[in-house]
Amino acid sequence: MDDDMLEDQRQLVELIENEGWDITDLELSAYDSPWADEDDPEATVTITARKPYESEDGDGDSSDDNPFRYK
Repeated sequence: MDDDMLEDQRQLVELIENEGWDITDLELSAYDSPWADEDDPEATVTITARKPYESEDGDGDSSDDNPFRYK
């Protein structure tokens, strides 16, 4: 794997973590593009992250009148 790809991955992780997200899964795939005639490899980074949000009432519990809750 190319060191430049790994450095780019580290930069993406740092940006996301600086915004308060916790990385829960990370995958870096390097490949030769089947769509381009160039010999340069490409990479795809898949990042899964989580970020808890406090509820409006501040206690972490959601109220029963939450419009997004399935009843």
